[in-house]
Amino acid sequence: MNRRAGISYHRILLKLSGEALRANSNLEIDPDVVKKIAWEIQSVRELGVQIGIVVGGGNIFRGLSASMRGMDRVTADHMGMLATTINALALQDFLQRSDMQTRVLSAIRMEEMAEPYIRNRAIAHLEKDRIVIFAAGTGNPYFTTDTAAALRAIEIGADVILKGTKVDGVYDNDPNLSADARRYDRISYGEVLEKELKVMDATAITLCRENGIPIIVFKLLVPGNLKSIIMGKQVGTIVQGDNHGQ
Repeated sequence: MNRRAGISYHRILLKLSGEALRANSNLEIDPDVVKKIAWEIQSVRELGVQIGIVVGGGNIFRGLSASMRGMDRVTADHMGMLATTINALALQDFLQRSDMQTRVLSAIRMEEMAEPYIRNRAIAHLEKDRIVIFAAGTGNPYFTTDTAAALRAIEIGADVILKGTKVDGVYDNDPNLSADARRYDRISYGEVLEKELKVMDATAITLCRENGIPIIVFKLLVPGNLKSIIMGKQVGTIVQGDNHGQ
C-alpha cells in the first residue's frame, strides 16, 4: 500500500447505518442524501485513500426488531442481510455515477448482483483503487453489521473504522434528550463497554480492542468531515486503547 504524506489513514472501513441513506425523508433511500454521501466519499477517494464500506439495512428491514415481534430470528436476519444488499447496490450506483469504480462483495452468494466475498479479492480490488462495499453482513444470523464492519476491517487490514452517524460523536447521554449530555473527544474501548455507550455492539468493540483498530464516530453529512478525519484533524470521538483518557 502506498503511503501518502499528510494523510493519517490510508485504508479505511466506513460504516454507515441504513438510516444514513434516509436521513429525515420518508423515502427508504433518499437520492439527495446518497448523493451527498457519494460526494464525501469522492473527496477522500481523490486523496488516494483505499475505501471499504459496510452499510446496514435498518431503513428497509431490521431483523432483530422483527424477531422481537414473533418472526423466527434466523429468517429475520436473512431478510436483514438482503436489505443491506439493496442499500449496497444503491450506494454503488451513485458512486459509479461519479466515476468511482466500485465493487459489491456479498457474504451470501448472489452472483447476478454482487461478487462473493473473498478476502484476497477484496484486498485486490482496494489495491486497484476500487471502492469495495461489503454486503449481507457476516453472512450469519445473530451478528450485526457493526460486527461485520469490525470483522471486515480486520480482514482487509484497515487503519481505522469511521462510523458516520447523525450526531457529532459519542455522548454520555442521548444529546437529543438531555441538554447536559457531554461529548467525549476520546474514550477507551473498556469505557464504552463499561458504560454501555451506543457506539457499536459489544462484539464489534471487543474485536476492535483485541486487534487495535481505532473507531472514529462522526457526523456524516457535515461537508468536509470525512476528509478532515483522513487529514488527521480532530473530528467527532475516537475510541482507542484502554489507557486513553476521556
